[in-house]
Amino acid sequence: MCQALGNPNAVNLNTEDFAEYRTIRIAQGVTPNTANREHAYLRAMFNELIRLGTWKADNPLARIRQFKIPQRELSLLNNDEIKSLLRALENREERDALFITKICLSSAARWNEAESLQITQLHSGMVHYIKTKTDRNRSGPIDDELANEIREFHTSKNKGCASNRIFKSSVGAFRMAIKESGIALLPGQLTHVLRHTFASHFVMNGGNILTLQKVLGHRDLKTTMIYAYLSPEHLQEAKFLYPLSRLTLG
Repeated sequence: MCQALGNPNAVNLNTEDFAEYRTIRIAQGVTPNTANREHAYLRAMFNELIRLGTWKADNPLARIRQFKIPQRELSLLNNDEIKSLLRALENREERDALFITKICLSSAARWNEAESLQITQLHSGMVHYIKTKTDRNRSGPIDDELANEIREFHTSKNKGCASNRIFKSSVGAFRMAIKESGIALLPGQLTHVLRHTFASHFVMNGGNILTLQKVLGHRDLKTTMIYAYLSPEHLQEAKFLYPLSRLTLG
């Protein structure tokens, strides 16, 4: 960013400079989402300098609005697709991707969280995630049968070895299984479909949105609310509370 902005002294950076920079970046093919992240990084730097007392002026990026990003459609797997995917993974010689997929579908883990799982994080009927996207530890229940299968898998892979790591990198195997299953995902979505599938099925089966927020580890409930429309009760009050329902015609 410094190079693209002409390496200015911070004291000379103003709102107009950054607005022009964003315009150029968009013209070069950068997505609005990326431009928003760059804006957030630079704004956060000034905020931190202000907090430390190093920067005495106002944040020059505080008044710039970020680009509005249309809500992206989410992919989710239906029951038949889940079965097809699991069959394709079961047919592979290496079973790492199979268990990683099951963990993601069972506990709403992100792929990298499940893939990097240590055997010590699996205990007391729970999976305990310590390296998360939000840097906040969280735990989720796991089926006893699946937990035992994972322990047996770890033991069989680590005979004579004291490694706590359970799985090897397996995203390629997952990608192949998706292809073999004939599952069509939206552009830019691959392993994250598992987390969306967990959340979507959780809500469709009557799960509480506040519980889902805790399971997913979202800081803000608004992030979790994208799944609310899937609830069986979502907007059902509209059937009974619309104006004509209370109107008596004379």
